[in-house]
Amino acid sequence: MPKNDPYAALRIKEFNIFLLLRLFLVFGWSMQFIVIEWQVYSITKDPLSLGIIGLMEIIPAFTMALFAGHIVDQKEKRNLFALCIAAFSLISLGLFLLTTEDVTANWSTNSILYAIYALVFFGGFLRSFFGPIIFSLVALIVPKKIYPNAATWSTSTWKTAAVLGALFGGFFISWIGVDKTLCVVFVLVLISFFLVFLISKKPILNKKIGEPVKESLKGGIRFVFQNKAILGALTLDMIAVLFGGTVAILSVFAQDVLEVGSEGFGILNASISLGSIITMFATTYIPISKNTGKKLLISVFIFGVSIIGFGLSNIFWLSVLMLFISGAADGISMIIRQTILQLKTPDDMRGRVSSVNSMFVGSSNELGAFESGLAAKLVGPVAAVVFGGTMTLITVFTIGTKNPVLRDLDLTEDMYANEIED
Repeated sequence: MPKNDPYAALRIKEFNIFLLLRLFLVFGWSMQFIVIEWQVYSITKDPLSLGIIGLMEIIPAFTMALFAGHIVDQKEKRNLFALCIAAFSLISLGLFLLTTEDVTANWSTNSILYAIYALVFFGGFLRSFFGPIIFSLVALIVPKKIYPNAATWSTSTWKTAAVLGALFGGFFISWIGVDKTLCVVFVLVLISFFLVFLISKKPILNKKIGEPVKESLKGGIRFVFQNKAILGALTLDMIAVLFGGTVAILSVFAQDVLEVGSEGFGILNASISLGSIITMFATTYIPISKNTGKKLLISVFIFGVSIIGFGLSNIFWLSVLMLFISGAADGISMIIRQTILQLKTPDDMRGRVSSVNSMFVGSSNELGAFESGLAAKLVGPVAAVVFGGTMTLITVFTIGTKNPVLRDLDLTEDMYANEIED
């Protein structure tokens, strides 16, 4: 295998199956998110209702995260993944039924709204398992020396699915309606369920099977907080996602600020992920192991500046460009963060470390959605976005100054050590 082979991970059959599975699953998940955001705002016309969607998902996702990581480290990953996908398919089916004509004609608006919130809540419960399972499964499918390459392709596939889901979600609302779009989501989730069984069962590498939950959770938290590089990277992304997220209120910009309708809404969403995809594929050819910390700080800084630019823009094409740049910068930061986690995390702690990552970054998406919705209601969407971008820039300067371990991080030696080991 060539030393710097950009397609190293793709030469492994099971990894390709995993990527296809993730493509269908995230495509459906992304489309579902877009459609539900659109539907809820359409029936309420209240930006706070969009924040409540985020709150309903973050409560179970955050509270269950560490416990989910413990379970993932203790259980066989393939079958656990299949179980979670099966449960998620029931949620997708429920959301589809809630938007059918029979339900919308006979149920009150509040009843439909509360039912949607309930299903989103159970989706948040499942989400606490998905992150640790995927993070752990990748490490069991590919050799350690190509972890960074696998992380790049896995994250790129996720973003590709996200951009397609966002784009088609917006267009499908216009073309076939909300209910039929959610039916498509249900079918995609079923396809991913059958694909997971093409991956063989994997060994459980945790040597402490049956370890008390309390000790297991303490061990995972202790590891993260003692590793300054991991802690710094997670903290940086957490704050950036918390205050710099605009996705939750993009429907407000599409309908009330830019006035571009559902198709423009889909383009705005897709532009973020499109920027990420391009930079992610570029990183398969351009290694990020040298000066890793500085590259992470610069990418988040660019993200913050572009978010401010989007908030101040009232021109559609300029807004799309700003979101594209934010996605490009965010894509680089995600690849760097995943590479740091893969190289710095022991095999027997991947589930728990990924769960801490979920608490720091993943849950911040939902908490950020609530913050954005609340801020948009209190001070307006433009001021809310500009404030978020400003907070992101302040965070970059603070982390860069206070955490020299992350700022000066270089993964070149870690990459070399993996090649020697393998």
